[in-house]
Amino acid sequence: MEEEMIHPRPLQEEAYDMSGARLALTLCVMKAREGSEADISALEHMFKQLRFENTTKRDPTAQQFQEELKNFQDVIDNWKEPVSCAFVVLMAHGEEGLLKGEDGEMVKLDDLFETLNNKNCRALRGKPKIYIVQACRGEHRDLGETIGGDEMVMVTKDEPQTIPTYTDTVHVYSTVEGHLAYRHDVDGSTFIQTLTDVFCNRKGPILQLLTEVTRRMAKAELVQEGTARKVNPEIESTLRKQLYLQ
Repeated sequence: MEEEMIHPRPLQEEAYDMSGARLALTLCVMKAREGSEADISALEHMFKQLRFENTTKRDPTAQQFQEELKNFQDVIDNWKEPVSCAFVVLMAHGEEGLLKGEDGEMVKLDDLFETLNNKNCRALRGKPKIYIVQACRGEHRDLGETIGGDEMVMVTKDEPQTIPTYTDTVHVYSTVEGHLAYRHDVDGSTFIQTLTDVFCNRKGPILQLLTEVTRRMAKAELVQEGTARKVNPEIESTLRKQLYLQ
C-alpha cells in the first residue's frame, strides 16, 4: 500500500502593527573606540529612513547605561500615543555578557535587557523590541574555514490572555559568543555599517534582513594585524510575528 502523500501548507503570516510611534535609543562609548562616530552617523541615517525617533547618548558610564535604559522605559510608558516598536543600540568594549562603561566599570547586558521586557515596560507588552550590541564577547579570533560549493496560546474560558515575559524580542550581537568584534578607526564597524546598509536598502521581515547581514559579513575578509579574519553576527529571536520596518 502506497503511503499517502503529505502536502505541507504555507504558514499563515501575521505581522506586528507598526502604525504607532517608533522610538530608539543609542548608547555609545566613544573612548578608545575610534570609528564610532561613523557608526553613529550610519545609525542616525537609518533611524531617520525607518521613521524612528532616536536619542543618542555618548560616553555613558556603567551606571548611566542602566539609568538611560530606565529613562527610555519611562519615556515609552508615558508616550503621548501608542508605541509600536523600540530599538536599542549598545556600543562599547565588552566581554561575554558585559559592557564596559566610559568609567571602565562593567554592566550586565541581562540587566539592560530586563528593563523593556513584557513585565517591566507595559507600553511594549507584545510589541517588538530590537537590541543591537556592537561589542566584543571574548578574545577569540576567527581565521575562517574552507568550505565547498503560529503563535500558540492556551487560554481557558473566562481567563485573561497572558503572554510570556520574554517574547517579542530580537538580540543581535556583532559577533558570536567568546569572540572579538572588529572596528575600523575611520570607517566604523563592519557590523554596524553592513546592518544599516541592509536595513536602509532592502525590504522584508527583519529576520530575513538579518540573514542577509550575516551572509554579507561571512563573505567579507577583515584584515587585522596583517592577518585575514572572519566574523559574523549572532541573532536571538523570540518574535511571535513577522516584523517589517519598512
